[in-house]
Formats: sequence, structure tokens, C-alpha cells
Amino acid sequence: MVDVRQVETDEQMQRYLDVYAEVEPTQRVPTVAEMRAKERPGRATLVAYRSGDLVASGFVDRSGQVGRAFIMPRVRPAFRRRGIGTAVLRELLNLAEKLDLPVVRSMADDPGSVEFGLRFGFTEVDRQVEQLRAIGEEPPPTPPAGVTIVSIAQQPELWRPAYDAVGVQGFADLALTNEVKVTAEEWMTGEMNNPASTFVALSGTQIIGVASLLTEQDKPHRAEHGLTAVRREWRGKGVAAALKRQCLAWAADNGLTEVYTWTQRNNAEMRRLNEHLGYRYGLVSVSLEAPMPPHPTL
Repeated sequence: MVDVRQVETDEQMQRYLDVYAEVEPTQRVPTVAEMRAKERPGRATLVAYRSGDLVASGFVDRSGQVGRAFIMPRVRPAFRRRGIGTAVLRELLNLAEKLDLPVVRSMADDPGSVEFGLRFGFTEVDRQVEQLRAIGEEPPPTPPAGVTIVSIAQQPELWRPAYDAVGVQGFADLALTNEVKVTAEEWMTGEMNNPASTFVALSGTQIIGVASLLTEQDKPHRAEHGLTAVRREWRGKGVAAALKRQCLAWAADNGLTEVYTWTQRNNAEMRRLNEHLGYRYGLVSVSLEAPMPPHPTL
């Protein structure tokens, strides 16, 4: 029998993150403090045990894509194909149903996980591609004329206004299948965890672009790009490239060896920019959705 429990203590949260790190070893794993900072009604993390062994974890919350719940079951590789994933999925869907949303969403990075989702009524709706960049000697960028780039460590007062100036447009223009809604509160922490590696592009005093690297406590040699976004009237003028190069220069100065990002399948412009800057392709993540309520076999 699988014992699925909602996380309550920091020790349980760490067990949840241990499964996360094992199942997705190439991805950034948040800290306990970061997970706690994002807690809100309807959001839940789960851990699952069988015969005393930690075997799986689960996550449920409102998706950033409007009208959708998001769930993520993760089963440790040594314990798969034993009904554990089904037990965790069942509990996640029960929790997602309480959010009273018409669609539930998840992601899968390997054929076995995609097959698992399809078996329970999910269908593929989109894909995201991983792009990675080894860090070498990275000179600081030369921004377009009249543009300066500063870090949030230098000017912390810029980060909240950057949401209104650039973030809202950036999220609205993501090449996704559904509308994305990210609140200012989610922006403040979700797109930044290190002010020194978070950058704003300015034209005079106007905020025209943002980019960040989300540094990793468990893998300090690498970092994940946050949202790179530029105001619509400034796109195609080299601002995004300068911001990306600023991130690469910071990574080199701080001893990182690799950075990575996830780019929507339909965002050809950003993928081309990353290719131009020397990024290579990695994993492909499949977006899966199903209508609520849960599939009858569960």
C-alpha cells in the first residue's frame, strides 16, 4: 500500500525536494525556503512512502496558464511500474478538483512519463525545448546606443516597476497555447532569486527589458535563465541579446560552467537568438492536459 501524505514540516519538504532532485537531475531544484515562500491556498506538496521507503512526490497548484490546475507526480526510478504513480496521481487529481478549474495540466520529459499520462486521459498540447550554454570567457556586452544595463543588486527599486513595464507584456507574448497570468507578487520571487544576477535594461529612466539567472544552491556551477523580455517597441534592436550576454558575463565572473533555459516550441525568435549565442539543444518537455473531473479509471 502507498502512503501518500501532504507535506507539513520542513523535513518533509526536504524529502519532497530529494525526490525532485533524483527524478530531474539536470533541473534547478528550489530550496525549502523558496517552496515555503510560494505557499498559498490550493497549493500542496506530497510525499509518498511504501514499506517505509520514500518512493514518490507530488505537486498541485493553480497553473500560470489561465483556467488550469497544474500537477506533477514524480516517482523515483527504482520504484516505477508498481502502481505508485497511479496512487500519487489519484491524490493530486482529487486536490486539483477542489480548485474548481476545467482543465488540469502536467509536464513529461521522457517517453514512459508521456505514456503514463496518455493512459489516464491526458493529451499532448505543446512542447518546450531545453537550450544549454557552456560558459567560457564571456566579455561584457555592448548595449545598443542609449541603453544601459544595471543589476537589481545595484538598483533594487527597479524590480517591482519592471513587472508593469516589461513583465506583463513578456508573459502576454509567450508562445504558449493559453493565456498566462503571473501576479506582481509571483514576479517578485518567481523570476528572481539573486539580485546580483537579475538585470534591467534602461533607456534613460524607462525600463525596456529584463533578464535573470536563477542560481542553484544544490548545483552552484550552473543556473537557469528566468524570463528574458523586452518592451514591444524595443524588440529587434539588440536589447535581448545584450541582456543575455550580460547574464553570460555574470556567470563567467562568478565561476559558473553552464546555464540553461526552456523555450516554447513556437518561440522561434528566442530559439534563434539562443542558437546565435551558442546554446545547444537538450531535453524536450511535453505539455499534457486533461479535462476535469479526473479520469474515471482513477
